[in-house]
Amino acid sequence: MRFTRRQIVETGLATGLLGLASPAGASLLQDRRRPGMAGVGTTATPMRQPHPGQPLPARPQPPVIARATVPAQPRVQVDPSVNPLLVAAARASYDRHRSRLRHTDTVGIVDFGRMSSQPRFYLLDTGSGRVSQHHVAHGRGSDPEHTGLLQRFSNRVGSEATSDGAYLTDEYYNGRYGRSMRVQGLDWTNNNAYQRAIVVHSAWYAEPSMLATRGLLGRSEGCFAMSYASLQETLGRLGPGRFLYASRA
Repeated sequence: MRFTRRQIVETGLATGLLGLASPAGASLLQDRRRPGMAGVGTTATPMRQPHPGQPLPARPQPPVIARATVPAQPRVQVDPSVNPLLVAAARASYDRHRSRLRHTDTVGIVDFGRMSSQPRFYLLDTGSGRVSQHHVAHGRGSDPEHTGLLQRFSNRVGSEATSDGAYLTDEYYNGRYGRSMRVQGLDWTNNNAYQRAIVVHSAWYAEPSMLATRGLLGRSEGCFAMSYASLQETLGRLGPGRFLYASRA
């Protein structure tokens, strides 16, 4: 059969289009074939062999992703003088707020389930579990009858009460009671602490002499009021960027 020039050109163009489309079609068929049917209906492309005496080309390796390995830190045994239930609550709160802390060597735990005549402000060394104990006052709005035992917590502005929850220790400053430290409330139960000017400071009514004469500490307006000696250790060990937890079990 003889073809005209136009038929030859059209036929060649069609053959070229089919040739460009065939790899995709073959690939699609290979994807849909069942295992064990490789080679059926297709022509295998011969593998190119290296020249005798030359090593085989290295296979590309997946990139190695470096991962930082952080050794697990064991949980220390905390001094049993601190209520274990309060320690568990403080630890859970610490884990929730860990990203806010700049330093984790020391944390403060305050047990307002104890009388003001008892040491209830604990500075905990997180590496050893050892604690030092200090007296601390609570707010008059938390103990209107001045019984020495906190009756209720409040976050309300003007309540003059103690607030419970997690705190982030903030900057030092010099105020009415000398060198003191601000705190920020991290929970809904104490998030007005900064607005209420709740701070850690020393006060005459939190000195040991008050215990000697009255058997109880005086009351603050919601601040963590301590003796001068206790405050010096607290400011030295529980400086800005650390965790403070106040509650009762």
